[in-house]
Amino acid sequence: MRSEYTWACGTRVHAEVAGPPDGPGVVCVHGLGCSHRYFRPLMRRLATTARVSAPDLPGFGGTPGPGSALDVRGMSLALAGWLRATGRGGSVLVGNSAGCQVIVDLAVHAPGLLGPVVLNGPTIDRCARTMPRQLGRLLADAPRERPTLWAVLAWDYLRGGPLRALATLRHLLADPVEDKLGQVRGPAVVVWGARDPIVPRRWAREVAEGLPHGALVEVPGAPHAVNFTDPDPLARVVRTLLPS
Repeated sequence: MRSEYTWACGTRVHAEVAGPPDGPGVVCVHGLGCSHRYFRPLMRRLATTARVSAPDLPGFGGTPGPGSALDVRGMSLALAGWLRATGRGGSVLVGNSAGCQVIVDLAVHAPGLLGPVVLNGPTIDRCARTMPRQLGRLLADAPRERPTLWAVLAWDYLRGGPLRALATLRHLLADPVEDKLGQVRGPAVVVWGARDPIVPRRWAREVAEGLPHGALVEVPGAPHAVNFTDPDPLARVVRTLLPS
C-alpha cells in the first residue's frame, strides 16, 4: 500500500494505491463517513494482478473538503475530476454503500469515465428513506461486522466529523438513485451480503434489475461491508470484470 496525492476538483485528493502500475485499473469508492482504509482487505486480494486505488472523497480520510458537506452530485463531480486527473477513467469501479450512489450519479454526467461497475450494498432503499430508519439499520448491522471494522471506522468518523457525516446522510436520503440506474450502460454487478440489514434483498434485487446489464450476486452470511468482512467473494466478482 502506498499513498498518492493528486490536485483535482479544487483540493489535494489522497488515495491509497496497491498493485502493479501496469495492471488493469480498479477504483474503490467508499461509503458514508469512511475512507480508503476499510477497503484494504479487498485491495490486498486484488493487488496481485490489478492496480487498485481507493481515493478519499473531499472531507473524508486524507482529502480536505469544503466547509459544508458535498451532496451526491458534488461527490461524483469530485470523483470525476480525480479520475480525469489521474488517467483512471474506464477502470472497474467498486462502490460500497453510499459509494454506490456516487458511482451511479457519475454515470449521469460523465458516462465515459465508467468501466464495469460493482455495487456492494447499494443505498438508499427507497422504502426506508428516513434518518431514523437508516440509523436503526446501521445499528442493527454493527454486531454483524467484524469488531476490527469499527475500530477503523471510529477514527474515520472522528476525522471527518460527525456533523459532516450527518449532513452527508441527509444528501444521500434526498438522492433518488433508482431513477438513475438506467444511465449505467456497461456491465454491472450488485453484490449483497445475505445478513445485511441496511440493504434488504428486495432492494438489492430492484437495483440489479434497474441496471441495463445488471446481475445480482449474494454472499451468504455476509453483512453490509463485504469489502472488509468477507472480501474474497467480492474480489472474485471484480476479477471477472477485468480485461483478460
